[in-house]
Amino acid sequence: MSLKGLAFIFIFFFWVFGALLAPHLGIYAYVADYCIAPAQQWWGRPFFHMGFRFSLIIAIATSLGVVFQRSKLEFGKKFFYNQEINLLLLLGVVWLLFFISPETVGRYVSVDHPSVKFTKVVIFILLMTHVVTDLKKLNGLLVVLSSVSLYLGVKAWQTPYGRFVGGRLEGIGGADFAEANFLAAFMAAMLPIIGIQFIKSKLWYGKFYYFLCAAFAANTISLCRSRGSFVGLAAGAMVACLFAPQKIRKQVFVLMIVGVLGMLYVSDDYFLKRVSSITIEHSDMDVSSASRIDFWKAGLRMFSDRPIGVGPGNFFQNIGFYLPGAEGRDTHNTYIRCATELGFAGILLLMIVTWNGITNLMRVHKELKILPYEISQEISYVFFGLLISLVIVLACGMTITMTYTEFFWLIIMLPVCLLRSLDNNTIVYAEKKTDV
Repeated sequence: MSLKGLAFIFIFFFWVFGALLAPHLGIYAYVADYCIAPAQQWWGRPFFHMGFRFSLIIAIATSLGVVFQRSKLEFGKKFFYNQEINLLLLLGVVWLLFFISPETVGRYVSVDHPSVKFTKVVIFILLMTHVVTDLKKLNGLLVVLSSVSLYLGVKAWQTPYGRFVGGRLEGIGGADFAEANFLAAFMAAMLPIIGIQFIKSKLWYGKFYYFLCAAFAANTISLCRSRGSFVGLAAGAMVACLFAPQKIRKQVFVLMIVGVLGMLYVSDDYFLKRVSSITIEHSDMDVSSASRIDFWKAGLRMFSDRPIGVGPGNFFQNIGFYLPGAEGRDTHNTYIRCATELGFAGILLLMIVTWNGITNLMRVHKELKILPYEISQEISYVFFGLLISLVIVLACGMTITMTYTEFFWLIIMLPVCLLRSLDNNTIVYAEKKTDV
């Protein structure tokens, strides 16, 4: 047993037992496990073979922590916000269609069926939104997300080019990051969060740390050669220009310029060529881009024929009827995949949950004025980072299928954590004013 492996298992159980006393520590550990996937690392694999199921153990410990510490948890003004209710309704649609739709054939033998996977996603998300409910805990989660980005970025930087697949970085991190586009989308969504952590940090070594996080995340995006992440970053940059808080507007613009120059510096001709091929003119598209348009059209025809949905996970066994020779291929679009598999109800609820996330952030922005300056200033920074991250991941969803992917829903639902943090601060502030 290696020293690194022993150190890992010690840290792992430290966080597990910590989750019993402070459930938010379990949330941090779960996110780290999800992103890093210790079971796939040489230092964690021996424990996995011994029967340790890291994410399951963390989830159980966190759930028990919620039960044990329930009197200390603060849920804001509501136990369930509309965004959480609509997420549960979407889960209900997934299971309804699972039971009434044809059986999924020839897939998900070694991995969870989308219905099971999405159930696990929803359980974790609801734990997160009911545990990470103040600024300190939310900031801790953002630190964890920034740190795992640095870890994955260093792993990507260390990966020899001979292990690349088709000139693109593959197989870094957890199961959801096994394919280059997903890892790039995650890193792109992390950049505004890292940027806000950089701006918030008052110490030079803190800024240096987040600078490293951002640099390695940007380098990973370049190594993934993902056009979808570039589209997401472009959309995020446009929204950032509109919503950057006045006090840090210049810093945001400087960071954006430095980021663009940095990515140009680390990008090779292959990535720049792929980015330059982004166009809406079908005749100017390369084979990969043109085929995605064909898949989208076929998916829309499938949705038109079966507006109720073909069932979770069943897109692959139906696409061949609408696009001959495409059996088993993906749609490369989160929203079309949702519409085809979960029907009108599913895509409507996805849009509603997304809209709830945006409106929750806007409500936070609107109500900042009633809080003391220091608290409102910090919340405004987090609001800005989460908004840009949300825009990026939604834009990436246009070319990447993330319908059942955990980090997609984590980003969409983080506004609930910020809203609860605002509500809890508002309640405390109102009580103090009453006492005075």
